[in-house]
Amino acid sequence: MQPERSSTAALTLLALGVVYGDIGTSPLYAVRECFFGLGGVPVTRENVLGVLSLIFWTLVVVVSAKYHVYVIRADNRGEGGILALMALVRGAVTGQRQWIVVTLGLFGAALLYGDGIITPAISVLGAFEGLEVATPLLSHYVVPLSIAVLAALFLFQRRGTAGVGRVFGPVILVWFATIAVLGIRGILMEPAVLQALSPVHAVRFFAANGLPGFVVLGAVFLVATGGEALYADLGHFGERPIQIDWFALVGPALLLNYLGQGALLLASPPGTVRNPFYQLAPSWGLYPLVALATMAAIIASQAIISGAFSLTRQAVQLGYLPRVNIVHTSPREIGQIYIPGVNWALAVLTIGIVLVFRSSGALAHAYGVAVTTTMVVTTALAFVVTNKLWGWPLAASVGLTAVFLFVDLAFFTANAIKVEHGGWFPLLIAGAVYLILTTWYRGRALLRAHVHESAVPLEILLADIAADPPTRVPGTAVFLTPNVGQTPAALVHNLAHNKVLHQQVLFVSVVSEEVPSVPADGRVAVRELGSGVYWVTARYGFMEEPNVPDVLARLGRHGLQVPPEATTFVLGRETLIVAGHSALPAWRRHLFALLSRNAVSAAAFFRIPPGQVLEVGTQVEL
Repeated sequence: MQPERSSTAALTLLALGVVYGDIGTSPLYAVRECFFGLGGVPVTRENVLGVLSLIFWTLVVVVSAKYHVYVIRADNRGEGGILALMALVRGAVTGQRQWIVVTLGLFGAALLYGDGIITPAISVLGAFEGLEVATPLLSHYVVPLSIAVLAALFLFQRRGTAGVGRVFGPVILVWFATIAVLGIRGILMEPAVLQALSPVHAVRFFAANGLPGFVVLGAVFLVATGGEALYADLGHFGERPIQIDWFALVGPALLLNYLGQGALLLASPPGTVRNPFYQLAPSWGLYPLVALATMAAIIASQAIISGAFSLTRQAVQLGYLPRVNIVHTSPREIGQIYIPGVNWALAVLTIGIVLVFRSSGALAHAYGVAVTTTMVVTTALAFVVTNKLWGWPLAASVGLTAVFLFVDLAFFTANAIKVEHGGWFPLLIAGAVYLILTTWYRGRALLRAHVHESAVPLEILLADIAADPPTRVPGTAVFLTPNVGQTPAALVHNLAHNKVLHQQVLFVSVVSEEVPSVPADGRVAVRELGSGVYWVTARYGFMEEPNVPDVLARLGRHGLQVPPEATTFVLGRETLIVAGHSALPAWRRHLFALLSRNAVSAAAFFRIPPGQVLEVGTQVEL
């Protein structure tokens, strides 16, 4: 979601709900998994201090230093996120390195869809598991209640969050204040827990536990999940509000709560604490805390779902996905979009994994794999930014990257051990999405090459029109074509069969740039070709949505009058035939054809009035 620009204070409050909902719900399960999850270590004083020390330094190194100080500066004209970063660095390298950059960026983006499935499930399950602390009799209701809330959440998406989004920030503010107070309550039980801030305890933890201690890193990493969201939402709020939130509220509140949970473990008799987050609360506050945690989980889920919508729009604009139906849910806020296909795919998969895994603990095994892989990719791409775009000396770029990569790979390896216990799920989703992204991009490239080979050169067409003018009819004909400088096949077929040409002919090419947005004065370029024929190029960024009628309305500044009521849009529609030999295997060609058949029509995507569209079909052998 993209809020209206306002004061830093307002943006800071709004950013709380969008940026920090995910990482803010990590206390529900992170500490618990370190001791009671798969590969958890025994609850001893040394282990508690060691785990808390690892948690503290993870928040410092991964979230604070890497993302808030380093990666957040690698913006693409103010926009963040893995695809924006990929688009930024792709032009800075060539050859094999460019292929590596694109591969890393696309796979990192694909992993975020797995994150979008797991985050709502683990957050909502973790919130309702507080009922088990209240009484074991309610444990049977955790999964049904979670499914009910998730179903309502996905059903609500089509209405947008323009209205309720305004309460996200205040609710999350209350959430962080609450978990901070709970943490302080725990620390007062055992003030010695503050010793965990020393890295000595982390070193001793590894020395004492060996391989089991390393495996626990997979659970420790849960405290950083959601850290990548602050970079993805950079364009929505800007660097300053996001940093103010972290250093003034979110970071301290999380640290206090983790220390409080550790203090509770130290102060309690062995075996009496199984869910330290909820057991920090007094008995009278347990049910209100479950309610507040559920609201926080819903907000965290909403943010990640909206992020999946934004990521899909970027992928479409950059040419890695077919056109999809994008619904605007707010007339005032551009970023408020809803993509039905993505929403229902996420809904089915999210509810499905709740039914399969049935607890936040089981889902925790799957969670870290996707996020750690994304963080490794981000570190690798950020290296290109420092070395190629910022002009850092190679030694400085390599040195800093090595530090962050060492930490990322340690967490990645610890989480990779859990692949057989659920980590396979996000990798499976990412593999499927990556296959779709690359198949569509490669298929479109082959299709453009085929059209280029069979296209009539523009110079020949113009010469023929001048030498043997066809019958001209009143009005304007607009031919959409992605191939700049080539005659649209729809025009050739129209002339061949109808023998007529409109008085004014516009070839319109919509070009997607690898920047978030294009300035208004650089949106449209017009070139006169003679005989009443013009070539119009409209440029859009990957965060923008093309609007052909708006482009035509701008042509008056270029001396062209295009009355909407006298304009006909002639669109080509290719029917793909999978036959013969191709650079793509047959199964990928069938997949490309399936994607093409299900793409939203050009008329709907480019906001062309349906009553003024004439489609000309052609068959293309792929």
